[in-house]
Amino acid sequence: MHETTYIDLGLKDFKETWDLQIDIHKRVVEVKTSINLDNQMHYLIFVEHPHVYTLGKSGKENNLLIHDDLLKSIGATFYKIDRGGDITYHGPGQLVGYPIFNLEAFPMGVRDYVNHLEQVIIDTLSEQGIIASRLKGATGVWLNTDNPEKARKICAIGVKVSRSVTMHGFALNVNTDLNYFRYINPCGFINKGVTSMEKELGAEQSMDTIKQILLKNLQRIFRLQIIHS
Repeated sequence: MHETTYIDLGLKDFKETWDLQIDIHKRVVEVKTSINLDNQMHYLIFVEHPHVYTLGKSGKENNLLIHDDLLKSIGATFYKIDRGGDITYHGPGQLVGYPIFNLEAFPMGVRDYVNHLEQVIIDTLSEQGIIASRLKGATGVWLNTDNPEKARKICAIGVKVSRSVTMHGFALNVNTDLNYFRYINPCGFINKGVTSMEKELGAEQSMDTIKQILLKNLQRIFRLQIIHS
């Protein structure tokens, strides 16, 4: 089992959370290079952000479809960041997870790590009555993948791995205001929709319940022993 410190930040500014990730990542790297693998540190952050768009290092800025003045008018901010993937949106009602894991201790490579994250989300949605899966050629978790015209993303995944330690993670649309996705080409796609658990199930979902199910599935799939901060 991998001892993992769990931190629930509630609603917190994206930049402040990013800075926290960087600080924790540095600490985990320092520990992993100085002591035995059996005593490695791992962290898991759950958070919701105020309205923000983030662009991955391989993304195209023209996938943000609005200018600075309109960004301000809708109460959103914009950051270019160091994860993989293209542009995405974070906001209230969306559950964002930032695992900061030393992959050498599991052990697994980046592709397996992303597959594990996708499986956590797929299993969590299944427990709530939503059938989801992977879409060939696209990271994340999708619905109706067998029908390209109806395929829609419910969870975005974008990660960074440096010195074998992960950053960034997943963003699951629980009760997300989907109108904010109108201002971007989500993850660079111009012909794919987005959805949320609330939209699919026809009712607002309990964020606390979804957190507990996600936490349980993360523990099971990654073999975590959770330590509450």
